[in-house]
Amino acid sequence: MQFMGHRALILDAIAMGLLRKELIENIGSFAARNILTRMGYAHGWSTADSLDREYSDLLKDPDFGPSLHQLQGLVNIAKCDWTFEPKFNADIFWEDSYEAEQHTLHLGMAHEPVCWTLTGYVSGYCSRMLGEEIYCIEHQCHAKGDALCHARARTKDEWGEQIEPYLPYFQADTIDKVLHEVTTKLTSVEKKINLRTRFAESESAGGIVARSKTMSKTLDFARRIAKVESAVIISGESGAGKEKIARLIHGESARALRSFVAINCSAVTETLLESEFFGHAKGAFTGANKERIGLFEAANGGTLFLDEIGELSAGMQAKLLRVLQEREIRRVGENTPRKVDVRIVAATNRNLAKEVKEGNFREDLYYRLCVFELVVPPLRERAEDILVLARHFLERTSNKIGKEVIGFYPEVIQRLTQFGWPGNVRQLENTIEHAVVMCQRKRIKLEDLPRGLEIADTVSSTNSTISPMEEVEKEQILRALKLLDGNKHEAAKRLGISLSSLYQKIKRYGYQKKG
Repeated sequence: MQFMGHRALILDAIAMGLLRKELIENIGSFAARNILTRMGYAHGWSTADSLDREYSDLLKDPDFGPSLHQLQGLVNIAKCDWTFEPKFNADIFWEDSYEAEQHTLHLGMAHEPVCWTLTGYVSGYCSRMLGEEIYCIEHQCHAKGDALCHARARTKDEWGEQIEPYLPYFQADTIDKVLHEVTTKLTSVEKKINLRTRFAESESAGGIVARSKTMSKTLDFARRIAKVESAVIISGESGAGKEKIARLIHGESARALRSFVAINCSAVTETLLESEFFGHAKGAFTGANKERIGLFEAANGGTLFLDEIGELSAGMQAKLLRVLQEREIRRVGENTPRKVDVRIVAATNRNLAKEVKEGNFREDLYYRLCVFELVVPPLRERAEDILVLARHFLERTSNKIGKEVIGFYPEVIQRLTQFGWPGNVRQLENTIEHAVVMCQRKRIKLEDLPRGLEIADTVSSTNSTISPMEEVEKEQILRALKLLDGNKHEAAKRLGISLSSLYQKIKRYGYQKKG
């Protein structure tokens, strides 16, 4: 597009609104206003300059500048009163300002006028038109609840001392000063970050926070087996982070750019699992109104993560084994095989070798899956990670809910490090989220922690003997169910484990609700 011999652009209002939002959030409102005001000023000056060279008679028409503002889609002029004698004065009333609209959309209601590029445009246009310093200042704005946006344009002399607070927004050196301050602050923060560099890199791998030697070895092993195409079984307790390890393996593999598809085998009923795995043809069964691809096809070329694989029935184990052997699937209701190229990463909280001996899991499927076995240590076996994880979850939750909580009181740190964490990392994450929500200060106190944590801590601190973890876990689960009158959903939430995992443990420990 050409406008008066110059290239012109049509920019989407929402894109400009997002730019405003990014500027405000990243460099602050003051610097953002400086940039947008000066951008508007340059736009207005350039427009007036082009008019003077191409159509000088139009530049002298006081109504032409406001008309251009409307033609460009920036604003509608409700009213504009100009006077040139004895001094230049303009009272401008805007409606439908794109800046007021976008500021409200992305940032909510404002406490001060926000039509920064519009006032900049008027200032630049009038300054070029009259050959002296003109400044347009907005006093009322729709973004802060006023019916119309109202701005006034005056010469610098006419404004007098009133213009002084606004001049920094029009000056180029202002942003240089602001950016210098930002750079200084960033340098200071960077120095603080560098103090932690020695262990920061080892604390994050594929979203996994780890500082302990045990977990570091696990992550190193995961990276090494990621480079081959063999199947993997990840074993470990519920909530220990098995899916995160699976995602790390996928992310470090040659399949990283393809799909990672996950399914919890215990969360899907037996009758639907085959359709979930392999898809189905239209009309294959009641309710199959259209054909559907299964997870194997969805993950083709990538990785399929089968969580809680120990819960598969004997029939589904046989069908899965066939797919792994033949590398092809058949949709339910079809006879035509379809080739698939999928890497299987499975996970379980059971001892699959023991399940094979007891006849609960197919031996041939076990050996097909268990080319590599990776054991994720429970949180109680990597105590060095507890506080690192707690601080990680604290920062993430605080940012998510917009609450400034910066740390823990000493007694909370003691409680966190001494607790047994039967629900592992998931339980710790839920605990910190609960504490941040309940906290009314800058630091978390014991009273902010969920009740279940106090009960477990009391039990562990009063026992004079050390019990096997399975007994501790059983006691914790049965106690939680008793306290919550058998409410399994709430118990799973308080314990920091999935509902399906709780059902498995109830089955193992034989809980019966009385009454």
